Amino acid sequence: MLEIIKKRFALSDKGAKDFCKGIFFTNLQDIILMLPAVFVFLFLDDYLRPILIPDSSPVHGLLYYSLLALFFILVMYVVSVFQYRSTYISVYEESANRRISLAEKLRKLPLAFFGEKNLSDLTATIMDDCTDLEHTFSHAVPQLFASLISIVLIAVGMAFYNWQLTLALFWVVPVALLVILLSKKKMRKDNRMNYLNKRSVSEQIQEGLETIQEIKSYNRENDYLEKLNAKLDRYEKEMTRGELLIGVFVNGSQSILKLGLASVIIAGAQLLAVGRIDLFTYLIFMIIGSRIYTPIDEVLNNLAALFYLDVRINRMNEMEELPIQHGKTEFTPQDYDIVFDKVDFSYESGKQVLKNVSFSARQGEVTALVGPSGGGKSTAVKLAARFWDVQSGKITLGGEDISLVEPETLLKSYSVVFQDVVLFNASIMENIRIGKRDATDEEVIRAARQARCDEFVSKMPQGYQTVIGENGETLSGGERQRVSIARALLKDAPIVLLDEATASLDVENETKIQTAISELVRNKTVLIIAHRMRTVANADKIVVLDNGSVAETGSPEELGKHNGLFARMVDRQRSKE
Repeated sequence: MLEIIKKRFALSDKGAKDFCKGIFFTNLQDIILMLPAVFVFLFLDDYLRPILIPDSSPVHGLLYYSLLALFFILVMYVVSVFQYRSTYISVYEESANRRISLAEKLRKLPLAFFGEKNLSDLTATIMDDCTDLEHTFSHAVPQLFASLISIVLIAVGMAFYNWQLTLALFWVVPVALLVILLSKKKMRKDNRMNYLNKRSVSEQIQEGLETIQEIKSYNRENDYLEKLNAKLDRYEKEMTRGELLIGVFVNGSQSILKLGLASVIIAGAQLLAVGRIDLFTYLIFMIIGSRIYTPIDEVLNNLAALFYLDVRINRMNEMEELPIQHGKTEFTPQDYDIVFDKVDFSYESGKQVLKNVSFSARQGEVTALVGPSGGGKSTAVKLAARFWDVQSGKITLGGEDISLVEPETLLKSYSVVFQDVVLFNASIMENIRIGKRDATDEEVIRAARQARCDEFVSKMPQGYQTVIGENGETLSGGERQRVSIARALLKDAPIVLLDEATASLDVENETKIQTAISELVRNKTVLIIAHRMRTVANADKIVVLDNGSVAETGSPEELGKHNGLFARMVDRQRSKE
């Protein structure tokens, strides 16, 4: 049962147990809240019967009913406290745990997953979807189940008292529920459409913020705003239509409930006329009928809320079911040679990126991957760090299959510099220190000088303590690249992966960086990607990738003697210089 609840509502083990407790105490609260009606019943039964029946008197005095009222109030207070703790507080704790669980899930996913997903999509799942679940589970879902249970219990109890009036009172309930259930498919479809429209608006806004420079540079403000307004209009239109649809079904079903009280009045009057019930029973059912439909109204509203929640729950379940990368957490290879052995890889079915790729990158050597764009160079480098797992073949590090090593453990041996640099809104010192969190200021500055950061840092007002803005917005592309290289140099890992690491640098600075890197990669495994042939001129080994396969392998001198792809690429670039 708990497994079903966990799956249906995307809950943890503790969350499922707390959910059951919440239903129990909410159900108990619904029953306890009928105590005022019970009090009225007992009081009227005691004080009205003497009026209706001569020669009789009340059994209990006013002191008794005063104490009984205080007792009922105390019971309702205690139950309400337990109900609050088992729903609201537990739900908020589960919401916090859900966010932590999602963060842990994301931490264990392949790093390539984040390149395939829109940032606003992930942010909305962690923040908006969790908030929607939190609100609905604290205000609707336990109340829904508890109300259904309490209604059934009350109906059964009243049936023993008088089944005809009970039937007249409750026949409208299954009819109203049927109206809501028949609209379930339509409401779910509209809720999903609204969800996707909302996500589309968020993505459009984020895209505008991220590309504002390009939008203004090419005078595309009007085009961008037209697209944004069109998405906002569609979202508003669909939201209005969805709210109207829900209102029609929910209010329609609630209107059906009103027929129940009319049925009690008519049926009760007829039974009273033929003497099958007394006036007291008739009045009691009239009083109960005026209140019994309030929790049923809540059931109908909460059912609609649950349909709204289904899209979010499905998203949570999708995230939880994503395959994570496992592996051992202890890894001490004998050396740091990287070997690709008949590796096949594709991002999606039918689009193979690497086909039967085999090559080695030896420790103490610089291995360069070159070739036409789209040949699989960046993919190979990311596979070497287990950003993805290969479909067939294997990649070994020091003779051990990297697919058997936990990614965080594996990446301790890697320093990675990509073309797309990510910096934080912090000082230059702290941005470089990410490479080695316990590094001293002197170590950070030494790495920065080796990466030629000192040339531009010395011109800044606070030097290395200068805050560089979100993603290093105050730095040029080349300066950002050098900060990234300084991180890798500071980490001083035995494996260095460079993907177009000097693409944003001019020739002079590229030469300086290459000199600095050459001094520090001794006895390391270096895997570098570059389109500039002079960048790989001093490499120990060249691996030429073309259409996902290894076309050539050898030293720059060896490949230069052959009229192969590498030689043609060198000649082509020389002719353009």
